[in-house]
Amino acid sequence: MTDWITQLMQQGSYLAAAALMFLENLFPPIPSEIVMPLAGYIAERDGKSLILMILAGSAGSLIGALFWYYVGVYIGLERLKAFSRKYGRLLTLTPGEIDTADRWFDTHGGKAVFIGRLIPGVRTFISVPAGISGMSLPKFLTYTSAGTLLWTALLAIAGWYLGQNYDAVKGWLSPVSNVVMAAIVIWYVYRVLTFRRTIRKEDAKGGKA
Repeated sequence: MTDWITQLMQQGSYLAAAALMFLENLFPPIPSEIVMPLAGYIAERDGKSLILMILAGSAGSLIGALFWYYVGVYIGLERLKAFSRKYGRLLTLTPGEIDTADRWFDTHGGKAVFIGRLIPGVRTFISVPAGISGMSLPKFLTYTSAGTLLWTALLAIAGWYLGQNYDAVKGWLSPVSNVVMAAIVIWYVYRVLTFRRTIRKEDAKGGKA
């Protein structure tokens, strides 16, 4: 994977950075933690514009984020709740929890999108709840663009200044990404195993109401 990314970046520069960052949002195994430091390193080595490299990577990433946003818009809140009623264990969310999450996202969604775009493993899919909750496109674009630009700039600048030692960035960020992904998997398994208990609690609260 790393060798393929390196070869593509060597040949395409700006366009390759945009394409790889777009694919990174569709297929998380393509890591931005490798793409953008390498983009910064190539910009420094070949005398290319670091700003254009950052903008290219950000543009590709933003297009990928829009894809997932519209997936969320298509799913919608009611369709998600209907799916939860039938296949709640797979989703690990009950209809009641979906309503609660939707209310929370209505209040804090902008901050969630911005921060989510800075977290490996989360940044790809944070766009889905934004679409599901009905966040307006201008608001979504504002927050996701800010988070995306900051993330790609930090990685590219690190690659620019570290030069041939840009692997040090990858060496530090890759374990962080792995820890985040492992935590997400563990949390998902826990939610699957305790799903019936959550449903019983929700039903009990509904009965008391």
